[in-house]
Amino acid sequence: MIERIWAGQSWLYILLLPLSLLCGVIALVRRMAYKVGLLPSWKAPVPVIVVGNLTAGGNGKTPVVIWLVESLTQKGYRVGVVSRGYGGKAQHYPLVVSSTTTTSEAGDEPILIHYRTQVPVAVAPKRSDAVKALLEAYSLDVIVTDDGLQHYALARDYEIVVIDGQRRFGNGWWLPAGPMRERAGRLNSVNAVIVNGGQPNTNEITMALEGDAAVNLLSGEKCAVSDLKQVIAMAGIGHPPRFFDSLEKKGIQVIQSYAFADHHPYQKQQLSALTPNDEPLLMTEKDAVKCQSFAQANWWYLPVDASFDAQGEIKILNEIKNTIERHKKTCL
Repeated sequence: MIERIWAGQSWLYILLLPLSLLCGVIALVRRMAYKVGLLPSWKAPVPVIVVGNLTAGGNGKTPVVIWLVESLTQKGYRVGVVSRGYGGKAQHYPLVVSSTTTTSEAGDEPILIHYRTQVPVAVAPKRSDAVKALLEAYSLDVIVTDDGLQHYALARDYEIVVIDGQRRFGNGWWLPAGPMRERAGRLNSVNAVIVNGGQPNTNEITMALEGDAAVNLLSGEKCAVSDLKQVIAMAGIGHPPRFFDSLEKKGIQVIQSYAFADHHPYQKQQLSALTPNDEPLLMTEKDAVKCQSFAQANWWYLPVDASFDAQGEIKILNEIKNTIERHKKTCL
């Protein structure tokens, strides 16, 4: 129902407009308070790059973070990542992710980023604490924050907004009547706008998520995802239909699909029940990091990578490179 309301397909959003207007006023006042200095923003001693969005729900931020970290690492920069760690509950914060850190402690996205990139990752509700923890433990050139566009307590040097190209901004209203954390006009003040699927508007950078090799959770075996032919599919991400649709476009027959809430805490018995005849169970990589410890032989996941139009990719990387180099010169 909430998806229908946010998409403008139900009049029930009208009932939520008073709450939305209140949330919108609070968001605007809060941002202005940071902008004029009434609320303090902590400035890190290295450049901070924010990858965020304007709406609630999944937009493809984490693949963008992974691409950005890998690209900057390849250029010789030492990169760290910070996150809120949504879905995790650690005994203490900040928490610097290690090979033994679990998703129940750090959340699924920080574990996935650390696993894919092998760069230092830290989580904390207050992102400046996570940045400080990384800089105490590592010598870094740049920090990338996964989400946090609205976390103005941390000053930033470059902002990237990721948009779901199919859903975009729904009915355009603030939460809870619509999906917006901030209104679309906020795009005028960011450095780059990336559109995940759909048709981009002027000055927006096109992105696609690509992945054709499935990985077995238990053995690590890889195969062409099309070789699985018939699968039970599951996804606990911001917008599960995107994953299911991508499988059908690859010619895979999805016998049954199961959509779970974003950051859902899986249990072995729950997932085993989805495949009573040991059919292949195919999930996203974000789901897989939460299921690795109790994986079964018929469980597979599909890693994806973000790809961009060449001009947009060059623009982002050059601008961030220039930001890092300018900072280095000021520190000499």
